[in-house]
Amino acid sequence: MAPGTGRVVHTSSPRRCQVLDRIADPRGRRTPYGPPDAVERLAAALPSHMRDALPPVIRLGSPWPVRVDVFPEDGVAEPGVERWVPAVSAAGSNGDALDLAVRGGRVVGVRGRAGDRVNHGRLDPREWHAWQPRAARLTRPLVREGGAREDGRLVETTWDVAMDRVAARSRELLARPGGWGRLAFHTGTRLFLEEHYTLAVIGKAGIGTPHMDGDTRWGAAAAAAALAASFGTDGQPGSCTDVDHCDALALWGHDCAATHPVLWERMLDRRLGSSPPAMIAVGPEGTAAAREADVHLAVRPGTNVALLNGLLHELIAGGWHDAAYVAAHTVGFERLWRIVEAYPAKRAAEICAVPVGQIEQAAEILGAAERLVSAVGPAFLGSNQATAAACQVNNVHLLRGMLGRPGAGLFQLGGPGCDALEAGSAADLPGLRNWADAGHVRELADLWNVDPAVIPQWGPATHATQILRYAEEGSVGLLWITASDPAATMPGLDRILAREDLFVVVQDPYLTETARLADVVLPAAVWGEKTGTVTGADRTVHLCEKAVEPPGEARADLDILLDYARRMDLRDRDGRPLVRWTDAESAFEAWKACSRGRPCDHTGITYDRLRAGGVQWPCTPSSSHGIERLYAGGRFATGPKDCQTFGADLATGAEYGEERYRAENPGGRAFLHAADFEPSPEVADDEHPLVLITRPGPRRFPARPARLGDAVPEPFPAEPRLEVHPGDAAALGVEDGDLVRVESPLGMLEAVARLSGVRPGVVVLPLDGQGEAATRAVAELTLTAWDPVSRRPLRTPAAVRLVKAGRCGEAAVGEGLYSAAATRLGCGVTARPEVTAAAGGGEAPERYEEV
Repeated sequence: MAPGTGRVVHTSSPRRCQVLDRIADPRGRRTPYGPPDAVERLAAALPSHMRDALPPVIRLGSPWPVRVDVFPEDGVAEPGVERWVPAVSAAGSNGDALDLAVRGGRVVGVRGRAGDRVNHGRLDPREWHAWQPRAARLTRPLVREGGAREDGRLVETTWDVAMDRVAARSRELLARPGGWGRLAFHTGTRLFLEEHYTLAVIGKAGIGTPHMDGDTRWGAAAAAAALAASFGTDGQPGSCTDVDHCDALALWGHDCAATHPVLWERMLDRRLGSSPPAMIAVGPEGTAAAREADVHLAVRPGTNVALLNGLLHELIAGGWHDAAYVAAHTVGFERLWRIVEAYPAKRAAEICAVPVGQIEQAAEILGAAERLVSAVGPAFLGSNQATAAACQVNNVHLLRGMLGRPGAGLFQLGGPGCDALEAGSAADLPGLRNWADAGHVRELADLWNVDPAVIPQWGPATHATQILRYAEEGSVGLLWITASDPAATMPGLDRILAREDLFVVVQDPYLTETARLADVVLPAAVWGEKTGTVTGADRTVHLCEKAVEPPGEARADLDILLDYARRMDLRDRDGRPLVRWTDAESAFEAWKACSRGRPCDHTGITYDRLRAGGVQWPCTPSSSHGIERLYAGGRFATGPKDCQTFGADLATGAEYGEERYRAENPGGRAFLHAADFEPSPEVADDEHPLVLITRPGPRRFPARPARLGDAVPEPFPAEPRLEVHPGDAAALGVEDGDLVRVESPLGMLEAVARLSGVRPGVVVLPLDGQGEAATRAVAELTLTAWDPVSRRPLRTPAAVRLVKAGRCGEAAVGEGLYSAAATRLGCGVTARPEVTAAAGGGEAPERYEEV
C-alpha cells in the first residue's frame, strides 16, 4: 500500500482479494459467525427426518472465518516478494501471527497468517505499517565524552569501547561492599522471551541483584498479581477460541477496540452472527465497547470494587452461583459473603452512581450465562484498588464455575509483558516460582549451578519505582535501561538520571529521551531484525524469525547481553561460563529446562514446531499441542509447593507467610478473596468539579517498543484532545473543537475539547498521539499512588476544572501547549520545580507520520 492512499487489501483466500478504503472502513469487512454448536442446538429441536437431512457442514457449525489482511509497499505485488518470513505482532499483547514480505534485503509488506489460531489472518491496525523503516535509527554505540552530562556530549564509538566501559563500571561497583545491590535493570516488554531469560540469569545468578523490574510494573503487574492471588500462579486461564463458544461477554474497563483490535473483531463477528452473546461493558468512558454493549455500567471512576461487590451479592443472593463447584474447588466463600452481603444492588448503585436496574440487569446476564468470557482491561488494572477489583472478577468466574471449558474464559489484560514475567527479567523468579519458597530457589540454583545464597531471596524484589528512588538516593550506581523510554513519561526522571554518581546504560533502537541522558547507548535491533519467541494474551507462543539485517552496527538484544556476560566473565560454581548458550534457539532450549514442571512448562515446544504455528503453554512432550484452557476439572496451582505466592492482604499489601498459607489448606482449590470498597484518594469538589482520567489509546505504543517503524495508520485522531460530555461542555460554553485549559491543584495543560459519550462529570485524555511533552504534563496533573499488592503505580482520578481558552485555530495546538507545576511520583521522586514544558516553549509533541 502506498503511504497516503488509504487502500488496503483484504482477502479470504490467497486467490481472492478486495481493495477497501481503510478510512471509511478501518477494520475491514465483517465476517459474522455463530458458535460451533448453534445449528446443532437448533437441529436438536427438529424432527429426526429433518435433522438427518442437514448437510454435515451445517451440523458442525462454523469457526471464525479467515480474512487475510495484506499491506504491501506501493508497487509491490505478491509475485515480486522474494520470501515471506514468519513473525508475530509487535503491537499490543494479543500475539497476532503475520508474515513479513522481503525483497532486496528490505521488508516491503506484511500479511496476516491465515492458519493461525489467534488472528485467522487479521492484522491489528497498529501492524499495518509497523514494518515501515524509520530513518532515525541508532547504528553505532555512543559514549559520553567531555565531562559532566550538562557539558558532555554523546559521540560514536566501537562496540569494544562501549562494552568495556559498561563492564568496567559494573566490576567497580561489584567490588564494593554490597556491590550486588548497586546494579539495577529496568527492562521494557518488547524483548523476546530468550532475551528476557538471558537477562534474568545474568542479573539474578551472575550479579545477584534484587533490582530488576521495568515496564511490566505499569502494565501487567496487577493482572499477574490477581491471577496468582486467586489461582496460585500467573497465566491467563482462557483461550481466544472461548469467544467462539460463549453466550455472554463482560468487558471490565477494557477498551478492547483500542487495545486488542483483533480480539474485538472476533467479538463483533460473534455479535453479528447467529446466537450472539450478550455484552456488558464497565467503565465511565463512551468507548466502542460501551456503544456496542447491551448494558453499559458507566461507573464513577475508582468504584470498581463496589460494583463487583454488588454484582457478587446479586449472584449469591439470587442463587446464580454454582454451590457444588464452589464447595469442591474454592476456599473463602464464607469470608466473601460476609463482605458482599453489605453491598446489595441499591448500595452499589449509590456508590458507583449508576441506575440500580443496570446492576440487576448485568447480574442477570452474568448469572444466566451458560458460558461467560470476561476481559479485564487497563482501565480496571490501573485504577483504584486494582488487584482487589481484578480478584473480584476472578470471583465471578469461580462462583459460576466458568473456567476450564469452551466458552468459559477469563483474561486479565493489563498489557504486554508475559515473557518478562515468566522468564524472570522483571521482579519475579523465572518459571513463575515463589520468592518465599526456599525449595524454588534451590531449584534455580541447581539449574544454574550456583550457590543458592547468590539468588536474592530475603524479601520481595524491588519494583520499578523503588529502583528509581534508590537511584535518586545514590545507592544504585548503575542503571541499565533496555527497550524502554521512562524519561518520556515520568516527571523528574531526567533530573535523577543526570546524577553524576549514576552510570546510565541505555539499550534501544532509537535515540530516545532516556538515551540522551545516558553514559553509554547501545544500538539494538528490532522486531524483524532478530529471532526469538513471544507469548500472546492466551499463552500462545509464536516464533518471530529474522527477516532483514539491522542497520549499521546495531545488534540483537540477545547478542548484547551475551557479550556483557562474556566480558564480566560470569561463572557457575564449577568455573564454567554461567551463560552457555550462543543464539536464540539454544537460549530457548535453556529456558525450556527452567520451565520444566512449572505451570508455564515449555518442554514440548521446539522452534521447528513453532514454524508450523503458535503453541499454547503449558506444553510437555506428552501434550505437544499445548493445553488450550487452564484449570479444567477445577484443579488449581495453589498447593504450597506449586504456588507463585503465599498471598497478601488486598487492602494493605502485607505479605502472608507459608505458615498462614498452609493453614488455609487450599489443596488445589482456588481462593475467593474478599475486599471492601475504599474511595479514591482524590475526588471532585466545588473548586474542581470534574474528574480527569487517562487511558492508553489505539496509537499508543508503551515505552518505545522494538519495531521496524513508527508510522501509525489513521483512522485514529492525531490532535491533542480531551473527551467531554456534551452536558458538561454546554454548561461551560465549550463547543466541539474549542481549546480548553485543564487545571488541577497540581498543574495545568491545554487540549482540544471533543464531545463524546463519556460519563457526565468525567473528562478523558487519551494518551495516544499526544507527544511526550503532553504525556509528562498529564502525569504531573494527577496524583500517583501504588496498588498495595502489585506495587503498580496507579494513575488515580484527578479533580479538575475546565476553562475555555479559545478556538483550536487561535493557538498553536500541538506545539508546546503543555505545562504543569511541580508534583511527585508516588515513589517519592520529586519533579523539577520549574515548569516542565512551558507554553510556547519546550519540546513540541511528536507528530506521527501521515500514512
